[in-house]
Amino acid sequence: MRNIGVIIKKQIKDTLKNKTVLIQFVMFPVLTLIFEHAINIPDMPELFFTKLFSVMYMGMAPLTAVASIIAEEKEKNTLRVLTMANVKAWEYLAGIGIYVWTICMAGAGVMATTLSSGDIPFYLGVMAAGFLISIAIGACIGIIAANQMAATSLSLPVMLVFSFMPMLAMFNDKIEKVAGIFYTQQIRELLGSMTFDGIKTETMLVVAVNALLALILFFVAFKRKGLE
Repeated sequence: MRNIGVIIKKQIKDTLKNKTVLIQFVMFPVLTLIFEHAINIPDMPELFFTKLFSVMYMGMAPLTAVASIIAEEKEKNTLRVLTMANVKAWEYLAGIGIYVWTICMAGAGVMATTLSSGDIPFYLGVMAAGFLISIAIGACIGIIAANQMAATSLSLPVMLVFSFMPMLAMFNDKIEKVAGIFYTQQIRELLGSMTFDGIKTETMLVVAVNALLALILFFVAFKRKGLE
């Protein structure tokens, strides 16, 4: 646990220096507050921007941040130094995951200020689950990528699918059917109802399968590549 704490502290310092990673954690919460309070369109669904930006935030920030962090430290040989300091691979990955998840949840907490108090627990619970899946996918990309540039190239199309597909699905029925196999689309639908009542079996099944696939891919990638 001590090593995990050290990794988290290191990442806090690194994030403050890395504006590219930092802006991902800040952008969507800030945009949510601005749009919800500044834009009022007749007949616009309630909390439209909060729900839209929440899904985009989930599919973009944790995924690209974790991939970028792991790939950058591999490229700079920071991981080799940590290994020599007796930091185990699982401790490093746990530290990165806990750090990114906590920062993302803080951002979700800011976005939740637009909701009624009764909806906040449901919202944060759904966002927490989605962040975990995105973190696992981001870790896969970071492990596979040889360097930070490769990580960016790999994560960009994946991020675009998970973050923008649910938005496009709102305007196109065919895209909606395709998007239904992804956890971000199912979570968008959960946020649309904002209640545990009437949750569809299909929704929970898709989210569970996405989570399982993300974990399997992570363990396969780690077994083959490690943190070299």
